Amino acid sequence: MTVHRLSRTDARRIAVRAQLLESKRPTELVDMVRHFTMLQIDPSAAIAPNADLVAWSRLGSSYSPGDLTTTLVNRKLLELQAMIRPSEDLALFRGKMAEWPGRGELRDWQESNRDWVKANDACRLDILDRLGSSGPLTSRELAETCAVPWALTGWTNNQNVIRLLEFMVARGEVATAGRKGRERLWDLATRVYPDDPVVPADEALRVRNERRLHALGIARARGPICPMEPSDVGEAGEPAVVEGVKGTWRVDPSQLGQPFSGRAALLSPFDRLIHDRRRTTELFEFDYQLEMYKPAAKRRWGYFALPILYGDRLVGKLDAAADRKAGVLRVNAIHRDVAFTQTMTAAVRREIKDLAQWLGLDLTLPVPTA
Repeated sequence: MTVHRLSRTDARRIAVRAQLLESKRPTELVDMVRHFTMLQIDPSAAIAPNADLVAWSRLGSSYSPGDLTTTLVNRKLLELQAMIRPSEDLALFRGKMAEWPGRGELRDWQESNRDWVKANDACRLDILDRLGSSGPLTSRELAETCAVPWALTGWTNNQNVIRLLEFMVARGEVATAGRKGRERLWDLATRVYPDDPVVPADEALRVRNERRLHALGIARARGPICPMEPSDVGEAGEPAVVEGVKGTWRVDPSQLGQPFSGRAALLSPFDRLIHDRRRTTELFEFDYQLEMYKPAAKRRWGYFALPILYGDRLVGKLDAAADRKAGVLRVNAIHRDVAFTQTMTAAVRREIKDLAQWLGLDLTLPVPTA
């Protein structure tokens, strides 16, 4: 098979186009999610929740968070392990669920998870019985009868029911049926997921890899283990090398040789264009970290800085925060990685003003620069 030879510019444009960040915007939320295959849920909302911010950056101010709520209520989209996915895609995960905790030789952590669930089988059965008779319910409404506590250091301490429910999701037994405020509502998976034929696990993996590559445009064949949404794509697509970057990539052949017309965009720190930080460095030569977990004195760009895209380049970071009590989008700085032309400055400021308008907030002016 021919190995495609790409410049960094080629590779970046493929990635930007695949992530629907060209000048021509998508117009429909569900179609956008079908293309991406997922929207990541993250509770951080210094400006807006990730799923909403990702949708706004593509659809513009015509998007309303209520649109996402509606599609979840009518189950055109479903929540699975902190990802919002098209409901029909659940058939691509049911085969893997049936094989939980995995097939072949298990890793130590897989064996540990399996043994913990087995030790708490009575609680698991209690949950299934309660949901069957009274679901959907929040985790607070489910009795905690675990015989063996979940005893890892970190945020999962003393959250036995939630941890067990998450394993039951991975097993295909329960599902997120909606939300009561910020709490998830749980129900039997058979009452939430479409009754579509289950795609065998190997075929489903191939299809998921192909669709992920179509959404990313270009990706590595192998990457670190990421159980919820990998950044690698296996043998999907065709091999490629990128000038100035070591190693071989996989590229979506449908993206090759296509025209490109870019625009300015403000991205969520969890946006899939920049989610794989290694790929971001290699293709975009862009240094970025989410600094919300750093002490304020050690932050370079701000608590929740938004990467700034212009055309096929990541050109800076916007340090801003939505002060809803004061009713303003407070812009602290625009950190410029390259010199902005007047055209770039005007385009970026239009996006900032549009963001404030979408949030229903006034914009602090003048916009400081740094």
